[in-house]
Amino acid sequence: MTLAVHGLTKAYGTKRVLDGVDLTVASGEIHALLGPNGSGKSTLIGCLSGAVVPDAGTVHIADQPLTDITPRRAIEAGIAVIYQHFSLVDSLTVAENIFLGSEQHARGRVDQKSQAVEAAMLLEPFGRPIRPESRLSDLRVGDRQLVEIAKALHRHPRVLILDEPTAALGEQEASQLGRFLKGLRAEGLAILYVTHILSEVFAIADRATVIRDGAVTLASPVAKLDAARVIAAISPSTSSEAARAPAIGRGDDAATALQVTGLVVDGIGPLDLSVNRGEILAIFGLLGSGRTEILEALYGARRIQAGRLTVGDRPYRPRSPSQALGSGIALVAGDRLRQSILTKMSALDNVLLPHFRSVATFGFRPKRRERQVFDSVAARLSLKPPDPTPLAWAFSGGNQQKLAVGRWLAAGDGVDVFLLDEPTQGIDVGARADLYVLLRALARDEGKAIVFTSSDPEETIALADRIMILLRGRIIAVLTTAECDEHRILAIAHGTADDGLGVPAATEGRGHTDDR
Repeated sequence: MTLAVHGLTKAYGTKRVLDGVDLTVASGEIHALLGPNGSGKSTLIGCLSGAVVPDAGTVHIADQPLTDITPRRAIEAGIAVIYQHFSLVDSLTVAENIFLGSEQHARGRVDQKSQAVEAAMLLEPFGRPIRPESRLSDLRVGDRQLVEIAKALHRHPRVLILDEPTAALGEQEASQLGRFLKGLRAEGLAILYVTHILSEVFAIADRATVIRDGAVTLASPVAKLDAARVIAAISPSTSSEAARAPAIGRGDDAATALQVTGLVVDGIGPLDLSVNRGEILAIFGLLGSGRTEILEALYGARRIQAGRLTVGDRPYRPRSPSQALGSGIALVAGDRLRQSILTKMSALDNVLLPHFRSVATFGFRPKRRERQVFDSVAARLSLKPPDPTPLAWAFSGGNQQKLAVGRWLAAGDGVDVFLLDEPTQGIDVGARADLYVLLRALARDEGKAIVFTSSDPEETIALADRIMILLRGRIIAVLTTAECDEHRILAIAHGTADDGLGVPAATEGRGHTDDR
């Protein structure tokens, strides 16, 4: 075995985060690690990388004990970790990021040309047009993830640990990454693959381990597993049927909440869309299809170049997010840590950030009233822990996302249209089910209009009443969930659907955009 963990234990105060975890990853194996948010996955990775000191247990690399692990000793032993949250420098180029800390030199200077050539070779298998000389700040989130992976592979590790590597990738890019990892497996690399996406487990993994509350609840070859057994090990109280229960819309006779005609933004469109009160509308598209740009334009975060918009029966032309909020439209951004959550502020302050003035009394913050608002939001979200005092960084990814959604729940009746960009990206089955239940309740019980983007066809069918499919900035199909399955959605989104699929004409706008 290349990596062997026995009896790993870690506690913070009286809370035992890891409780005697055993894990083995063989050379030439992809081993999937799953578990709900807060289960101990991140702590386990921290122990293997040297960032966290375990209280007990052993770690062996190729039968050699690894003791007193520090980040440098872990790297020297051949452990490379790709974290969910990037460790890249925006102001540097792609090549400079890949070689940061291990620069190549010639004649006493950094050899930029050699680094660019090798960086291009590392990036080529991903099939994305990422140029080594590009500034990292100019890249999309998904491409930044690929640079992070190339940076780790540059060190030729013996054990590669990937923490939610496809959270920021589209379906096509995730598939390319899966094929690439299979190639690394064939070369004898040991890969520990942390994910919450069950389809990835069955597509690429050889073995799977589930941990919950710091303990192993399932360890098995993937060939002997099915989805129901894995979900039960992750979250016994959450059935796959509950997580996939169809949305219940309010029908075509409901009042229109948002109407968009001829929208053009950043070369996307022109396109039309509408969403009714009580309806959940999905905008499905692959990375680069324009789905995020559409939501940001509707929220006033991108300049609208052309188009006519109405909210209810009122003309609407947002020029800023504050103007959008004033019209009852709120956005939960896709890049949680960069655009939604302030990690060094408390959970309470994150939720109440836009509402301090409305909650204040004579210019002062009423602590009791603020706590009441937070407690109400935390209960609706099943926030764990339901505590207003911890800083946001201390919450798991799923609960950080709940804080981002809760910010707009705290607005009460002030928000009529919820825009959510990849709302369950990087969160586990249990937290995902909690958000599904909440969004359905907002639509069905409160008449809110929900518009969300996704690159996950399973999620799209599970949550939406209607699905708009984007391809290179154009709406090429508008379907109800009864009219499609996952294969059909992906075929349309890839532009590979044939006449046998019966794709209807795009009745909500056809436009043109440059390839993105």
